[in-house]
Amino acid sequence: MVALLCLLILPALCLGSDKDPWAPFDAPWFDRIGVNDGLPHSITTTLEQDRRGLIWIGTLSGLVRYDGYRMQVFTAAGGKADIPDAYVRCLLTLPDGGLLVGTNAGGLSRLNPLDNTFHNYPVGRGGTSDRKIYAMAPDGSRGVWIATERGIDYLDLTNNRITAVPLSDGMSPRSFSILQDREGNLWAGNNSGLFVRHAGDTHFARAEHPANDSNVDAVLSDGIWALLEDREGRLWVGSTQSGATYRDAAGHWHAIAGFSGYQRDHARRATVRAFTEMASDTIWIATDGDGVLAYEVNAGTLHAVAHDTARPSSLPGDSVRDLLQDNSGNVWVATDLGVARYDPDARKAFALQPSTSDDRSLANTNVRGIFVDSRQRIWLGMSSGRIDVIDLSAGAIRHLELNGVQTRRDVQAFTEMPDGTIWVGTQGLAKIDPDTLAVHGSAIPEMDDKPVLHLLPDDDHLLIATYDGVYRYDTHTRALAHFNHDANDTGSLASDTVRRIARIDDDIWYVTGRGISIATSPLQTRNFENLLHRPGDNTSLPNNLASSIAMDPQGNLLVGTYGGLAILQPRSADDPYRFTTIGVANGLPSENVNAVQPDDYGNPWVSLPNGLAMIDANTHTVHTLGVRDGLRISSYVYAAAARAPGGELMFGGLGGLTVVRPSWQPRDEPDAALAITYAAVNGAPLAFGRLPRNGESLAIRSRNRSLRVDFALLDYEAPPETSYSYRMEGFDEDWIDIPHGGLPTAIYTNLPHGDYKLRLRAQTHGMQPHLIESTVDVNVEPRWYETIQALVAAGILALVAIVGVIQLRTLYLRRQARQLQHQIDLRTQDLLVANKRLDELANTDALTGACNRRRLLELAEEVRAQSPDGQACIALLDLDRFKRINDTYGHLAGDAVIRHACRIMQEQSRDTDIIGRYGGEELLACLPASTLEQGMVAAERIRSALAEQPLIHDGQTIVVTVSIGVAAYRAGETLSQWLTRADGALYEAKHGGRNRCVAAR
Repeated sequence: MVALLCLLILPALCLGSDKDPWAPFDAPWFDRIGVNDGLPHSITTTLEQDRRGLIWIGTLSGLVRYDGYRMQVFTAAGGKADIPDAYVRCLLTLPDGGLLVGTNAGGLSRLNPLDNTFHNYPVGRGGTSDRKIYAMAPDGSRGVWIATERGIDYLDLTNNRITAVPLSDGMSPRSFSILQDREGNLWAGNNSGLFVRHAGDTHFARAEHPANDSNVDAVLSDGIWALLEDREGRLWVGSTQSGATYRDAAGHWHAIAGFSGYQRDHARRATVRAFTEMASDTIWIATDGDGVLAYEVNAGTLHAVAHDTARPSSLPGDSVRDLLQDNSGNVWVATDLGVARYDPDARKAFALQPSTSDDRSLANTNVRGIFVDSRQRIWLGMSSGRIDVIDLSAGAIRHLELNGVQTRRDVQAFTEMPDGTIWVGTQGLAKIDPDTLAVHGSAIPEMDDKPVLHLLPDDDHLLIATYDGVYRYDTHTRALAHFNHDANDTGSLASDTVRRIARIDDDIWYVTGRGISIATSPLQTRNFENLLHRPGDNTSLPNNLASSIAMDPQGNLLVGTYGGLAILQPRSADDPYRFTTIGVANGLPSENVNAVQPDDYGNPWVSLPNGLAMIDANTHTVHTLGVRDGLRISSYVYAAAARAPGGELMFGGLGGLTVVRPSWQPRDEPDAALAITYAAVNGAPLAFGRLPRNGESLAIRSRNRSLRVDFALLDYEAPPETSYSYRMEGFDEDWIDIPHGGLPTAIYTNLPHGDYKLRLRAQTHGMQPHLIESTVDVNVEPRWYETIQALVAAGILALVAIVGVIQLRTLYLRRQARQLQHQIDLRTQDLLVANKRLDELANTDALTGACNRRRLLELAEEVRAQSPDGQACIALLDLDRFKRINDTYGHLAGDAVIRHACRIMQEQSRDTDIIGRYGGEELLACLPASTLEQGMVAAERIRSALAEQPLIHDGQTIVVTVSIGVAAYRAGETLSQWLTRADGALYEAKHGGRNRCVAAR
């Protein structure tokens, strides 16, 4: 392992700015894409962006097409839409929108974007020299150079022919990389070193080695795996085990300090797999085992960007096989544990977090207090007694810990006394020597049991905010005074919970959990002017729970409360305090303002439970910070905020420290494409090359008229923070919003024929929100009967038909008059028969032929009305496990079981008994002139007969059992009450094990 890897120092790699003091702490934040997101294999091998902006990812188990939301995987399944080998080694986008795919054992394949099929080139004569394709490079006009295991080939894209390129003496058949530079020179990264075929020549020659530079010589003589020509015309060369080197535009070779040649102990270096140019001064080097190395050319410095087990935002793995910078500036990294994406332009804010291997990281994730001392050092108070001291001038962080009784106590406050001593508010107070940083605990032993929330120096005195009021400590005499809230004194401190103490002009403001108390002197302990929330008065404090207070450069007072941000209105000495409130109604994501900190322009920035927001000082417009700005810590619950020496703002959150650069503005670049990435018309997917772009059209034939469109904003920067909507003009009345977290997809079925405009819309969020729209014309063809010709013909036919119908109607009416009397007689007879049949249908269950529920209840009511007490019974039957019979044998078998049960009931009953279907699988028997004992005997007879006579249905024997509840009539009860008791008995039978009879109590 290279010695430099122990220094995981991550500067502003994308800009290489020496003026940014935070550069050593600003680590790239990678979003990871892995198997759980749809990758077919965790080992990713190559990356490419096609002409439409989609990302293609090669893996060991297939090829992936990715639009930021969806993955389409191509495997070696043997079809026309499949690649020849699942192990993809290299990719190259073609001018026609197609893609060349180089595989490990299947040779070369070409994607035709017009039909989504792959054309596999032969191997051998008329094809590639070998099945293993290592690299491809365009020739700048009409062809592609191909490096294989057994030679170099050239593909002419105009005629799709492959020819072998002659090699020279000293060259190995195996070439790992290939590149044609802007001068037309062809560079071959060979197993035997670097070779070049100059423009106009036909033979390769070994690249000229510099004299007296063994490190560069070692690289150029090694196997060459990676080549890149940057924007400055420099040629970068990466080797198998000797590191990397570069050749400037004048032809001079330069070693990379710390990564050219073998190491001092002759240990081999990690293989260089790829290069990418981050800026004109910075090159990223992908290595197989050491992550990414960032080399700053002008400074000559090399830094490692590697996997960190403590940082989920680091590279997922250190074996890096490819790098890609896409059209939006994102850097994609193919690793052995998936793909990582980094946005170098998201620099408005960044997060400083803990690390297991980086000394320039935090000791704890919870930053509870922030303070900047007179030496411009930044003090961070954290959980568990941890204190971090950031020295921007030295680019270093010192980690301190409380000791003694204050060990592992949370640190929430700091202040600096006139002698430079740093006082620490924790469980009690501690002091830190400003020179040695030695920690002295229990600075005021009397307060060791008091959690300290804030500190304010007053000459040689110290004001201490606690949950028990305020303490005033004389650092010379060590006298300790105390005052707090008195429930009987309205002029006392507003609350014992004092969160902040601030000097505002000549006054002292005590920010508490129940309002703000204002004192005219630090010595004042009562008769405060208390500012409270007054219901119905929108100029009062918006909420009594105040959390923070700050003054902007223009002298405006800002108060953070749990009702929003309160801005003090201008006032004279005798005027009341009036506030303007900025809350959810004004656009704040939350009214719980934990900390407020103005920037140098006077704009207040606030930390919230769900993010950070900036309020324009002039318009009070709210702007929320987002992922596109670099915000990665999403929740803030502490009143921790401060201005850094350079004007940056710092906020402590759950997860680390967020540093905001208020003055930083992103590059002004055109918006990424809002593109259709998949479409299906009438269920048939469109080929990638036929997907309509913005302003193009789409035709839907008349057969089915269904349309599905998947779309995405192809900047890939913050998919979860991008809102989507769509509208089919001429069909949809309004925009249809895609729910948060849903995939951007528009689906239409059975569209009427006509011309429409499908409008797609993406709304980005953050400090620089953008609304991006895309429009596609949609033409739905009419069916044959919807054409003008068909409608005219239909009109003529309708007119002829009307005339004919009138004539025929006249003849018909005359005939009807002659037959009228005869018809009346026939109809009268038919009506009599029909009425009889209707009466039968109204009283009979169609399935069983027995009484239906309505008739059954009518007859049972007659029995009830005529029966004395206890001289009639109702037996309510329910077929056991009837659903299982349906699920096992089918619903036809279930119907047969019901008919079978009804038939047996009729066989086992008297002629006077009433048998019918009560509903579903429930049957009912009404037994007139029967006592409860007789009813139970009849029920048991039915139950036994059913159990002993299984049903034979379609050759299968179905055993049928029944649970029966029997209830004897009680004088005075209604039929409903009678049935309820029978149903209760049935319930007992069911829960008593089924296949039994139970008498109602």
